[in-house]
Amino acid sequence: MEVETKVIPLIPLRGLTIFPHMVLHFDVGRRKSILAVEEAMINEQEIFLVGQKSVGIEDPTIDEINKIGTVCLIRQILKLPENTIKVLVEGLYRAEIMEFDEEEPFIRAKVNVIKDDNIKNKNNEALIRNIKKYFHEYIKLTESVPQDILNSLDEIDNYGVFCDTICAYLMLKNEEKQILLGLLDVGKRLEKILHILKTEVDIIKIELRIGNKVKNKIDKMQKDYYLKEQMKAIQEELGEEDEDKKEINSYKNKISKLKLEKEVKEKALYELSRLESIGSFSSEGGVIKTYLDWIVSLPWNIETKEVYDLKAVKDKLDKDHFGLEDVKERIIEYLAVRKMSNSLKGPIICLVGPPGVGKTSIAKSIAESINRNFVRISLGGVNDEAEIRGHRKTYIGSMPGRIIYGMKKAKSKNPLFLLDEVDKISSDYRGDPSSALLEILDSEQNYMFRDHYLEVEFDLSKVMFITTANTLHTIPSPLLDRMEVIEVSSYTFHEKFHIAKLHLIPKILKEHTIDESFVSFSDDSLKYIIEYYTRESGVRDLERKISKLVRSAIKEITLNDRKDICIDDDFVKKYLGPEIYLYDKVDIIDRVGVVTGMAWTAYGGDTLPVEVVIMDGNGKLELTGQLGDVMKESARAAYSFIRSNSKELDIEDDFYSTKDIHVHFPEGAVPKDGPSAGIALISAMVSALSSKKAKANVAMTGEITLTGRVLEIGGLKEKIMAAYRAGIDTIIFPKMNEKDLIKVPMEIKDKLKFIPVMVVKEALDNILIDG
Repeated sequence: MEVETKVIPLIPLRGLTIFPHMVLHFDVGRRKSILAVEEAMINEQEIFLVGQKSVGIEDPTIDEINKIGTVCLIRQILKLPENTIKVLVEGLYRAEIMEFDEEEPFIRAKVNVIKDDNIKNKNNEALIRNIKKYFHEYIKLTESVPQDILNSLDEIDNYGVFCDTICAYLMLKNEEKQILLGLLDVGKRLEKILHILKTEVDIIKIELRIGNKVKNKIDKMQKDYYLKEQMKAIQEELGEEDEDKKEINSYKNKISKLKLEKEVKEKALYELSRLESIGSFSSEGGVIKTYLDWIVSLPWNIETKEVYDLKAVKDKLDKDHFGLEDVKERIIEYLAVRKMSNSLKGPIICLVGPPGVGKTSIAKSIAESINRNFVRISLGGVNDEAEIRGHRKTYIGSMPGRIIYGMKKAKSKNPLFLLDEVDKISSDYRGDPSSALLEILDSEQNYMFRDHYLEVEFDLSKVMFITTANTLHTIPSPLLDRMEVIEVSSYTFHEKFHIAKLHLIPKILKEHTIDESFVSFSDDSLKYIIEYYTRESGVRDLERKISKLVRSAIKEITLNDRKDICIDDDFVKKYLGPEIYLYDKVDIIDRVGVVTGMAWTAYGGDTLPVEVVIMDGNGKLELTGQLGDVMKESARAAYSFIRSNSKELDIEDDFYSTKDIHVHFPEGAVPKDGPSAGIALISAMVSALSSKKAKANVAMTGEITLTGRVLEIGGLKEKIMAAYRAGIDTIIFPKMNEKDLIKVPMEIKDKLKFIPVMVVKEALDNILIDG
């Protein structure tokens, strides 16, 4: 490249870039720039134009303008009002600023003039051919460049002139133009232009494709609208109704037949008038149609005829459920009151009990026996209030809540609603579903329940609500206050045996379409399965085990061409494997520091062994076995009671400073908590500290106080049944819990000895062995 130096007037340009061989006119308004133009006209009419780095600067310094610009020849000047001139220039060649002089009234710069080398080689020729190809495509796509420019490009022999001519016609950002102007190497400039052209062509193609899609959609909508309007006109001439009118008339007929309340009818007719005005083909029309479909599908005035035949209800409950006598009795009493008072208002039943004991099936049996449609709604894991009350119509994909959805499914205004797993509702930033249930379960409010989607009142007062839960602890107090709790306790061994024999086996054989003459169970095998292969409060796992044995029996009959099979203990062992549960039969040997407590879980009762060892130390109390805070506090209370009553308990006075006590609950992987292990903790500690053996045949439960009183506990029935399974024959429990013994089945109660206690001393007298 040839280089020469010139001193020339300079104009900084804002938002403009001029290439050599490019003709351009622009306005000049700054005083310094006007003087620079006048100076150029006095001399050789040459002026140096260079872009500013920032458009907003009024008086830029040398650091605020680009180094590379274009020396231009002024072709024409036109004076405009308000001290502005329009200048027409022609770019000559590139130049680079060397020095910057601002002392004069205008900017004068010393620049190095840069003229391109026109070195021809195969690489540059290839680049030019590709540029011409893409530039031709660019012109076709944009239609903003004259077609005859292609002919003039073919006549250009100089590579630099070719580049600058292309750049003058490209619609680029000012920053990209400045980069091209600053590329002094012609080969690199050609590569950059080719890259830019390829990118621009790809982007323009994508824009056109998107534009065509949008245009086609708009054209289709216009075409559909035009055709529909034509169809309407033709049908009017023929005296026929169009589809939209038919649909509108259909909605009108349905709404008039429903005999709706005034508010509901006005709302439905208002939405219908909106649909009629905007047409069903629009997006809003689809939303309105969905809303009207919900309105006309709900049972606003449809009811089933209830039958309160209490004998039939009792027979139905007895047929479907073995045992649960107290539960059945409570339900019959509840229905009798409703029949006698002829009132729809009444408490909401809440069936509470461990999984698999038949809470859901009890509700279904009630619905069938009193001729109400049955709807079950699972609330487990629901944490959004909109699941109950629905979403407002303004949201995309909005729909009514589960209550209204259930009413539509019920097809009657007076169904039996089962709200399952009400204790497993949670809340987060989307609202509290349990708060929404407060209105639904309140007979004083639910006659005007308002779903967010419907926006009108719906009467729920004739709905019979029954809820189920595994525990009451997680149900919010205001919600629990609206419900009458009926406890459905776990099944006894005797009840499980009869349930399996009378209900589960016939049900499973029917599901497998097998006659009872082909597959049968011996009584001993059923007892064996219940005893050693299931450990649950309900009968779900028992049903699964029986199903597996039935399938295995069918396989044996098919493979060995047998006529029938009677399932016995050996068959059970063969297909269910070794015994799974041994129920932790208690050790028959009396030991020091080892006692048997009792625990309650959501799956029923269990025994809770407690082990205590004494070591020389400094009075440290160690607790292990993954214990909760409440159980740890019980252990500390027991320790303090022993310290304060050491003489009466025949324990050394200074044990708390010379001995360490380690309390351990086996099965350390299982979390344990609750206050009812207090008696067991104090008995094991006293036994270890006094070296007195504890009776192995005794199980105990009860909360203790620092003064030695024994307080009431919960789940006594399940705990007693678990102790009975483990081989215990004596139960020590709080005297306050004597009322709960009525729930214990007689076949178990007759085989156990019960010792109610008021104070810890009474318990210790019946647990520890002197000598």
